[in-house]
Amino acid sequence: MTKAPRPLREPTYFVLASLLDGPLHGYGVIKRAAELSDGRVRIRAGTLYGALDRLIAEGLVAFNGEEVVDGRLRRYYRLTSAGEAALLAEADRLRQAADIVETRGPGRLKERPA
Repeated sequence: MTKAPRPLREPTYFVLASLLDGPLHGYGVIKRAAELSDGRVRIRAGTLYGALDRLIAEGLVAFNGEEVVDGRLRRYYRLTSAGEAALLAEADRLRQAADIVETRGPGRLKERPA
């Protein structure tokens, strides 16, 4: 019996999702995660680099090179195939969880007083 993957925290989900379209440098990941989450997920640089180190150690993200831009070093990161699989599994888990609520009767949640 295979073990179900553990759920991803929302910031991790959006860090991985930000890399779906290709490699990004750290600040690019921060901006893209905020865009994809409609501003809900705001990742600070210190938090991001700790998360990226963890995701690299887990094999979900890989280092993809670096360059100097305006005298500053930019490190780029990419999603691995394991990272893509984890992201797709989490999207499926979230979809199934939403289906449980949405299929329990159209409009039932709307009829309840706030």
